[in-house]
Amino acid sequence: MKKVLHIVGSLNQTKQLFKISQFLYEFDHFYTQCFGSGKVFKWIAESGIIDFTIMGTNSAFRLYQKEFLESVDAKYDYRGTTLGNHYDLVFISGDMIVPREIRYSKIIFIQEGMTDPMSWRSRFFKKLGVPAWMVGDTSLNGCSNNCDIYCVASEGYGKFFSSMGTDSKKIVVTGIPNFDNAVSFLQNDLAMRNYVLVCTSDMREVGKKDNRITFLKKCKNLAAGRDIIFKLHPNEKEERAEGEIKSIFGEAVIIYRKANTDHLIANCEELITQYSSVVYIGMALGKKVHSYFSIKELKERLPVQNGGTSAQKIASIGREFVYFNGSGVEFLQSLKPEEYFHNQEY
Repeated sequence: MKKVLHIVGSLNQTKQLFKISQFLYEFDHFYTQCFGSGKVFKWIAESGIIDFTIMGTNSAFRLYQKEFLESVDAKYDYRGTTLGNHYDLVFISGDMIVPREIRYSKIIFIQEGMTDPMSWRSRFFKKLGVPAWMVGDTSLNGCSNNCDIYCVASEGYGKFFSSMGTDSKKIVVTGIPNFDNAVSFLQNDLAMRNYVLVCTSDMREVGKKDNRITFLKKCKNLAAGRDIIFKLHPNEKEERAEGEIKSIFGEAVIIYRKANTDHLIANCEELITQYSSVVYIGMALGKKVHSYFSIKELKERLPVQNGGTSAQKIASIGREFVYFNGSGVEFLQSLKPEEYFHNQEY
């Protein structure tokens, strides 16, 4: 039986890769959190120093990931090495670190959602050849060219990753699970309708500036007296965020720590975000949206809506690639164009 390792981080990444595994039922699946090579990275991850990232073994990301994996009885192989398995295929949601422990395997990158905006630091580090993880955000995720195949959300993202150094012949536009069937979220049991929804981000928790009070005042102006609901990012310091919101909107304001964000978006009238992939759900449903990103750029990169078939398409690619005798580029060139959303040149 072929063994597959899924390297996960956030809850969204974990759920996406799990969905893919469900269409590879004949393979043996294992999971591990994102990790770096060697003893130094292992010590850093376990020390608590980077618990604000997906690599921290005691981070909020790991907590949510662990709860989900246990709920589906998934098998866990810490750092992909503790069980002594040889992995034929690896699915990975981030290529800023591709540890040497898995480089003997065939590696498929699965885009999670949006990447952080490019900054002078991102471009400077990229030009110098500095490891992408040292930038401190996800702006260079998908740009390392270190994986065999890149499954991406849209033509727009394919063009972006290619422009930043990933071989265009490695890129296949499959759509991505969790963002490929927004219309399905319209069927839900939420009684609330026609409110303004605010989905906050964890910028401060990952070391970025966020003038939250100014942002909240802007939200109040945009709401213009309409009902407003807040959904916090899972990685936020919840008490601090709630205190700030109540200082502007009062004690009666509705704030969700945990809730089905997709359903909240489906029922809202207007969506306000900061840096969050959930803006794509709102856009796909035709909602009026606000984001720190350019709306024009978001429209260009909007994930394809294919009726929720992305996981199955990616699984099919993985299944065939495992048995293919050749590189990822050669494999993608062997595909029939009508089988996948595939473009060789950007």
